[in-house]
Amino acid sequence: MLDICLLGTGGMMPLPYRWLTAMMARCDGSSLLIDCGEGTQIALKEKGWSPKPIDVICFTHYHADHISGLPGLLLTMGNAERTEPLTLIGPKGLERVVSALCMIAPELPFELKFIELTEQEESLQIGPYVIDAYRVNHGVICYGYTISIPRTGKFDLERAKSQNIPMKLWNRLQKGETIEQDGVCYTPEMVLGPARRGLKVTYCTDTRPVPVIAEYAADSDLFICEGMYGEDGKEAKAREKKHMTFYEAAKLAREAQPKEMWLTHYSPSLTRPEEFIDKVREIFPRTIAAKDGRTVELEFDDNK
Repeated sequence: MLDICLLGTGGMMPLPYRWLTAMMARCDGSSLLIDCGEGTQIALKEKGWSPKPIDVICFTHYHADHISGLPGLLLTMGNAERTEPLTLIGPKGLERVVSALCMIAPELPFELKFIELTEQEESLQIGPYVIDAYRVNHGVICYGYTISIPRTGKFDLERAKSQNIPMKLWNRLQKGETIEQDGVCYTPEMVLGPARRGLKVTYCTDTRPVPVIAEYAADSDLFICEGMYGEDGKEAKAREKKHMTFYEAAKLAREAQPKEMWLTHYSPSLTRPEEFIDKVREIFPRTIAAKDGRTVELEFDDNK
């Protein structure tokens, strides 16, 4: 299972009813955060989720509305007696930016590990998460992220028997353990069938619509995409500021065909994004004008 909460849906500045950009994922006792705008701590408190289990924070880019909440969050995690290392992922310059912010959050009781992205596309695995980062098109270097939870194949009794694998090892192999016994190496692949469909969430914000977004969002369980503007006549401004309109996001979703798309990162001037949703759904019907705190529990499909 993968829990997703869109903690903040605002761009540029927080509003009384809308915190700045942040999304949290939870799986197997580990939490992953994407962006940490102003108000992220309050949004977590309102949701009732703890910051202490956050093991990874991914940053799309270093504009203040995506990272200004970090020092306070780190201090809160430290005050919660966290001691495990925290991994931070983001574009080149990550360590320099975070070190500057941490001037007001010194002497943390846990180590910060930095992974700086330098390629157009990069992939890594941390805990239960496979993290794919891909460069998008904003005024500064910016990445989108796809978060996947892989799922192994089913236990294949006949394969285990045909290879004379001792029954006492079956459970450990099924859980992914490699075992050496009596000079023989047994691997999980020896008792498992083909990998099954896992879970996949794609998140992008602060970008023009570029093909790589649809490529990574293809067949996602959830596609969270920036919709800075919903009003008519904002197309030129979106191009100038390198953001997206609702309708550009919907066209990406139509191409990618995720199960659902949530719009986020609204302009402060856009006070009622839901007013434009009918027109957006003409392009991609499974669109939600998300609000702060919107949550979903994604489950594995036992039929696949």
